[in-house]
Formats: sequence, C-alpha cells, structure tokens
Amino acid sequence: MSDKKTAENAMLYHSLPRPGKIEVVPTKALVTQEDLSLAYTPGVADVCLAIESDAEQANKLTSKGNLVAVITNGTAVLGLGDIGPLASKPVMEGKGVLFKKFANIDVFDIEIDEKDPKKFVDTVERLAPTFGGINLEDIKAPECFEIEEELKKRLNIPVMHDDQHGTAIIALSAFINSLRITKKKVEDVQVVCSGAGAAGLSCMHMVHDYGVPMENITVLDRSGVVYKGRENMNERLEPFANDTNLRTLDDAIEGADYFFGLSAAGVLKPEMVKKMGEQPVIFAMANPKPEIMPDEARKARPDAIIGTGRSDFPNQINNVLGFPFLFRGALDVGATEINTEMKIAAATALAELARKAPDASLAKAYKGSTLKFGPEYLIPKPFDPRLLQVVSSAVAKAAMDSGVATRPIDDFDQYEHKLSSMVDQSFTLMRRIFNEARRKPGKVVFPEAEDPRILQAAESLIHDGLAYPILIGRTHIVEEQLKKTGVNLTHGENCTFIDPNKYEKIDEYAETYYDMRKRDGILPPEAEIILRTRSAALGSMMVREGDADAMVVGVTGRMDKFLRATTQIIGTKPGVSSIYALQLVMAKDKVLFFGDTHVNENPTAEQLAEMARLAHEEVPFFGVDPRIALVSHSNFGSSQSPNTLKMAQARRIVKEKWPEMSIEGEMQCDSALNMETLARVFPDADMSEPANILLMPDVDSANITFNLMQALNDGEYIGPILLGMEKPVHILNVGAPVRRIVQMAALAVVEAQNMKDQKVKTLKKTG
Repeated sequence: MSDKKTAENAMLYHSLPRPGKIEVVPTKALVTQEDLSLAYTPGVADVCLAIESDAEQANKLTSKGNLVAVITNGTAVLGLGDIGPLASKPVMEGKGVLFKKFANIDVFDIEIDEKDPKKFVDTVERLAPTFGGINLEDIKAPECFEIEEELKKRLNIPVMHDDQHGTAIIALSAFINSLRITKKKVEDVQVVCSGAGAAGLSCMHMVHDYGVPMENITVLDRSGVVYKGRENMNERLEPFANDTNLRTLDDAIEGADYFFGLSAAGVLKPEMVKKMGEQPVIFAMANPKPEIMPDEARKARPDAIIGTGRSDFPNQINNVLGFPFLFRGALDVGATEINTEMKIAAATALAELARKAPDASLAKAYKGSTLKFGPEYLIPKPFDPRLLQVVSSAVAKAAMDSGVATRPIDDFDQYEHKLSSMVDQSFTLMRRIFNEARRKPGKVVFPEAEDPRILQAAESLIHDGLAYPILIGRTHIVEEQLKKTGVNLTHGENCTFIDPNKYEKIDEYAETYYDMRKRDGILPPEAEIILRTRSAALGSMMVREGDADAMVVGVTGRMDKFLRATTQIIGTKPGVSSIYALQLVMAKDKVLFFGDTHVNENPTAEQLAEMARLAHEEVPFFGVDPRIALVSHSNFGSSQSPNTLKMAQARRIVKEKWPEMSIEGEMQCDSALNMETLARVFPDADMSEPANILLMPDVDSANITFNLMQALNDGEYIGPILLGMEKPVHILNVGAPVRRIVQMAALAVVEAQNMKDQKVKTLKKTG
C-alpha cells in the first residue's frame, strides 16, 4: 500500500479532469449527412455483408485487428490478492494505457465476475469475436493455467496470460545475454527457481525451451524442492520433478549457476549465494523487495550478475519490455496464437538490442547509467525508442516462419518504418528528462513558496528524486499552506526553507546587488529592501552566487515582471544578445517547439538566427533531433514582404555561421510539416524530414499558433522554456499546474548538469 499523500494524489489523478484513464475516440469524420449514411445506415449494411461472406474482412473494415481485450476476474491483482473484478478495473485500465502508449494498440478492459474456470472460459469465448487478441491478467493460479490453455484451444486469435509469459520472456532475454558474458553453455548450466507460481513455472519452461535440460532445473515451492515421488504435488509441477536428494533451497543452491526468484523477499541468504558456482547469475524478481537485495548479493559474491524487478537497480526485468511489442507483431500478421517460437523471438530480439550501441536519445536521457552491454546492462531500457520496431518485427517474422500468420508481411522494410512512426514521443519525452535529472539532482529555488502548488511540486520533486527544493516564503504563511494542503515537507538535507526577513545572507547579497545596480539609481538601503520584499530577486541572487543551481518562478504574476528581475541579476550567456521563449507541444505522434512565444515582439533576422542556434542546443535535452523551419505566410520567396525577407535572411545567417544545423525556410507551416507538400512547392528544399522547431516572425504569430495548438490538441505542453540565460531559469505561466512546475524544475536540473559538465570539459582543455 502507498503512503497517505500518494494515495490522495492517485485519487485525484484517476478522478480528474474526467474519471478513469481511457476513452473511446472515433477515427472517422462524422460531420455531414453523407458521413452519417456511411458510418451507420444505410452504408454500414454493405460492410456487414462483406464480413459475413469473408470473416477476414473484419480486420480491414473494423477495429478488430488492432483491438486487444485485457480480461481479468480480479483474483490475483498486483500485490493486493483477490479484490474482485470491479476493484481491479484501475489496474486493467492502466494495462490498456501501456498497450496504447508503447505499441499504439487499442484496448477494452473487461472485468468478469466469475471464479469458475469453465464459466470464465465460456464467457471469454463468447466475447472473442470483438477482438484481435486477448491478454489475460491477474488471475490466480492454478486456474490461470487451465483458463489460458482452454482458450488457446477454442480461439484462433492470440491469447496470453501476461503474468506467466511476460516475466518469462524478459527473464529469458537476460538469461541469453548472461550466457554470452559468462561463456557458459546453455546445456550445462544448473538452474534453481524459487517460486512455482504462474511466472516461476513459465520462466522454467522458457529456459528449457531455449535449451536447458529438465534434469538441470530445480524448482522449489512453499513445500521445498519439487522432486519425484513427493506427496504434495500437482500436474503443473510434475515436469520439474527430478530424481534428487535435494530438499531445501540451501541444498539446491550449492554449485548452481542461476537463481530465478519469483517467490518472497529475503529467501536467498548471503551465505547461500557464496555457495553458488563461478560467476553466478541471480534474477531476484520478487516485488517490491527481492529475494535478496543486490548490495547483499554483491557483497557475498562480487563476481555475480544480478537482476531484479525494480527500476532502481540495473537489469530491471520489466514486463512492459515484452507484452506491447509481442501483441503488436502478432496482430500485424493476423497470428492465430502466440507460440513458443514467437516468445523466444521476442526474448532474442531484446537480447540483441541490448548488445547494440544505445540510441542517441537514450544515451542522453540515461547519462551516468551503464548503457554498454555487460553485467549491469543485460536488457534494454523500457524507453528505448527502438523496442517497437525491433521486437515487433522479430515476433511477426517468427509467426510467419512458424506458420501461424494469416496475413504475412511482404515488405519488412516498409513494415519496420511504419513501426518506427508509431512510437509515442509524448510518452517518452519527459521520462528522459526525469531520468537524467535523477542522475544528479540539483538545488532548485522557488521564490513563490507561499503558493500551495509550489509546495506540492516540491514534495513530488523530492519523492521522485529529481531535485532539492529551496523554498522562499514568509514562515507563518508557508506553515499555514502546509497545514491546508497536507504536504509533508521539513527543513533538512533534501529541502530548504528560507524566510527573506530572516535569511542570513541578505546583507552579503545586498552588497553585491548594490554594486551591480548602483548606476541604475539603486541606493544601498533599497538593495536590501528589494531582496527582502521581491522573492524573485532573492532567488536570482542565489542562482547567481551559486547557492542554487536553477530557479523556477512565475506562478503568481506576469512574465515580464519576473523576466526583468532575472535578466538584471543573472544576465544572458556570453555572446547572446537576447532571451527567447520556446513552447513545447507533445502530441501522440508529434513533438513541436514554437518560438519566440513570449519575449521578443518583433525579432530581427540576427535574433532569429541566434534563437535558432539556442533552440538547436536545447532541444536535444528532450531526446529530439532538432530540425528547424523558419515559417511565414510565403514559400521560398513567393512573397517579398518585410517579414518573409527577414525569415529568409535569418536562414542565410545561420548557414554562414553554423552550416551543420538543419534549418530551412522561409516556408509555410504545411510545407514544414508535410514532406509531400514540400516536394510539390520546392523540390530542392534542404529538408528530408518534417520540422520539429517552428520559429515565427513575431511574438504574436508564435503565441497565437501555440495557444491554438494547445486548445485543439489533447497532448501535453511544456514551457515557456527560456533560452539564452547565463544560468537555468524558467518563468512559468500564472495558471501552471503542479505537473508543469515539476517538469520545468526537472528540465532546469538537467540544464544545470549540462552547464557544469561543459565547464569541466573546458577546464580540462585549458589545463
């Protein structure tokens, strides 16, 4: 169970702005009378008759071919046990979200109030015509075995109980790569498995299918070792019942090459690990606490290779690496089942991907983590953008080769390109920023700690390990807001509270501030008053003097007010003439940056070129390869207005100063985003992929375009992202929600990390 605050946040997350996590969205226009006649009567009748005469037409004419049912009876939900079908619905909706986000597969979650396996199977069989595949979820053993096996017999679509096979596929990929590292032969290794439930037995079947002899596998359940002639047995255990004198885990583990843990926390003791064979491999997958903690195992055996089910240790054996891509490949070839060949193909593809050089965006996001194939990197990261293409295509090929594909793919190059375009960038983009921020959390100052949103954001930043907040506000007001919101924050190592009326560094800061602004008419007493009464000025001084790494401000006032304070104190980067603002819009299939949305009313060609360079440096933080379009109402000289001439001049400046940058224009938005349109209007354009950074001729056009996109688009947006500041500062909009405050703080931490890294590199070069 989670803590009280997390529980409250989860309730809000699931209830607002509308209940639940999923919705059904039409994919066809329904605007005119003709649309209505085609979508429903009379036009739909012909479609129905086409399916009646040829059932395969359902995959071409309906959503069936891309629709998976996530089905449960709620008898074995997560760590909650038998909570019933209705209470399990949030988990099933969550599984649906993962299918959609990772593999663009639509899902209906179905919670069936039936514990009798035969009746459950009958119910699912009657529902099956709706779907292209069925994912069974959170059904207790041993009923889950019977249900899956019977449905596979009755249905001609993929059926998989993910609790069994999902973990097994990912564990097998780690097993494959560990064999490569240890140079042991699959037919020689001795494997011990603690846990004889759905996942444990499936893992053992998978390693056996891969080549481990049954006599080399020792399985233990709550009664100890499974052996031939044991009284407490069932038909599921019989294949693993060897003729052995081993009775306990302590007996079985001696000399073992592998330990698979799918049982309970703490069952594998350090003294047992010491008895394992040379360079042992330990996959301790119990959650949230594994059979042995990695640090304990490492201390007992420094030569061990270790994996867990947790995200805070290397080699996380995570189901999300498997099921979305397995079903994607199966659906795309119309597979009649998910067979052993397809599961092994998925595991092998995962293993091969881990052995490749990391994707550039992934390397950026996980900088500081081990991303080179080896003992601490056996399996890919869940946000590797190549997973969908690599795993799904391998599964599709295996389905075809094993004879279960009803719609074979002719052109795999085209298919893999299609898979690449399905990756939901909006889902992965901020995860990359968060992962990078966790590498080395920074100190972020928030001058508006009297606003409850700031306190809530600070709590999230600490909880997620993203930053160490510094909160500026009058003590009595901050304490009152803490009581009202129920936020649990205390002054200490991870969080600092500063009351500007009592802060001991005010006098020191005031002297510096006076020296900076004495020729602006500021008197020494005024310098102190400003820092005590204008929290943004105090926060800016903390960043300037190195007492904070970054600042996030803006939720209580106008941007121009805060921008003046920060630029006066912190200033711009050397050689930068102005500050600029980018806004990021994240849709399912697009990531677009717009600039300048807030600062420069009518930027010059030189400023536009400078903004292009700064945007080109900033956008890679998000794992995005920058492609810039200078947009206007004309295409490549079709109009000679001042604005279009300015945009064309900006491109010339960029190409002269930074020829390596990908930039084109001046051009209309549709030309920048649609390569077919671009090919018609200007075949010689220096752009082969759609732009993702759109720079506008003035602040009006940029701000209007961004706000229009925001209003019409269901995706997330982030910003304003300030470019050109000497140190990381971001000024939010007044209505910024807690989520956006957290996002901008994480981005500021990553920017601060990068600035420090660049400074270190420069110092090393200069000696």
